[in-house]
Amino acid sequence: MDLAPHRVPPQPTWRKPVGMLLIILYIAIYAVVASVLIGNLPSLPLLVETGLYLVAGIAWIAPLKPFMLWMNTGRWSAK
Repeated sequence: MDLAPHRVPPQPTWRKPVGMLLIILYIAIYAVVASVLIGNLPSLPLLVETGLYLVAGIAWIAPLKPFMLWMNTGRWSAK
């Protein structure tokens, strides 16, 4: 790695390893809660149940955006 003398790489912070562990924990808890909630619904048509799993499979990422911003910058918002 060829760095200019005035450009020193930033020091690693504790936020990234802690953040990665918290994300793994969040995904595990989210998956269990989503599957239990959908599994406890009364018998639904296959297409409806598939749609619920599809929405649940995509919705987990939305709450992580501010968290990932915090991991990288130390701030909770982009402003």
